[in-house]
Amino acid sequence: MEATAPVVLVGGGHAAAAFANSVRRAGYEGHVVLVSEEPVPPYHRPPLSKKYLADGLPVEQILIRAAAWYDEQRIELRLGQRAEAIDRQARCLRLAGGEALNYSQLVLLTGARPRRLAADIGGDLQGVLVMRSLADADAMAPHLVAGRRLLVVGGGYIGLEAAAVASGKGLQVTLLEAAPRILQRVAAAATADYFRSLHRAHGVEIREGVALRRLLAEGDRVRGAELQDGHTIDADLVLVGIGVDANVELAEQAGLDIDNGIAVDEFCRSSDPAILAAGDCCSFPFRGRRIRLESVQNANDQATVAAHTVAGKTMAYAALPWFWSDQYDTKLQIAGLNQGFDDAIVRAGKTERSLSVWYYQGDALLAVDAINDAAAFVTAKKLLERGASVAKTSVRDPAAMFKDWLA
Repeated sequence: MEATAPVVLVGGGHAAAAFANSVRRAGYEGHVVLVSEEPVPPYHRPPLSKKYLADGLPVEQILIRAAAWYDEQRIELRLGQRAEAIDRQARCLRLAGGEALNYSQLVLLTGARPRRLAADIGGDLQGVLVMRSLADADAMAPHLVAGRRLLVVGGGYIGLEAAAVASGKGLQVTLLEAAPRILQRVAAAATADYFRSLHRAHGVEIREGVALRRLLAEGDRVRGAELQDGHTIDADLVLVGIGVDANVELAEQAGLDIDNGIAVDEFCRSSDPAILAAGDCCSFPFRGRRIRLESVQNANDQATVAAHTVAGKTMAYAALPWFWSDQYDTKLQIAGLNQGFDDAIVRAGKTERSLSVWYYQGDALLAVDAINDAAAFVTAKKLLERGASVAKTSVRDPAAMFKDWLA
């Protein structure tokens, strides 16, 4: 391997764009190559299930950076190319076409992929779609025709966002959730209640506590679904939103440590010091345990840490997770992680359609769901950044002022 071997990035999502920007800002002047299976430069993912589908935005408007920017930054784009294997001893990345790229450092930004329904229950039928990539959005767009019947399988945020877009396009939408309620794993009942009511007000039928048995077909195309309770649902289109799996195969085949994703340290280094990872594909230490986050914020922040590691200016990743979801004209902003909460306090907002849910473990604030309540989100984020909390009695007191909690 030549001493001038480049830093090679694998992946074309938010983390790749953030790394490319940050590594130059950190002062790294060497050759950088970005390898991505996708045919376009990294783009914003959240608009895919929102403005891209709902409003028909052109691809150029969702690119994180224009292609010319990568040229300006001397970052070589290798688009439409799949990384196939890593030879750690030779420090070489092999591409599907047979080409081999030597690397000085390799950065895995491979993201995650949506889970699909098994083929034996109809998962491979025509009209059964997922939502993760530009190709997924392009595959769905022609089907979003008023009057058609959409079945959404899964009551998480992706499913709810897609249901909102489809409902807004005039489709008849049914959402199916096997758990007792929507958002079962990620939010308190109060947050789920709000969004259930919101969707029903827009004509979406939500069925909770009943699982899919199988999809029904007409030829090779989906025409409906049979539920575990014996009922059937007619459907022209099915969107599957049942979670994602980290893309760890490349790392796993190379013998890197895997623990709910590619295991990295606080500097985004894997078990091989020449290989880093960031974003949805990796797990990292957080408050005495190892977690993996699926969010734009985490991808951007971790990629920035990885870029500084590559540039020789190490900075530890101190995660403060935050997320958002747009459904109809409602904005949900989440600060922190509510895992392990034993109390959830609902606080009314200043308008009829706003509220916040404050999650606690004992007396420690863990997270906040802010619905149409930017002030609650900003306040919670600042508190959590400081490692501070606020008394539950204050949260319950409608006269208590956010500004006093930050004094």
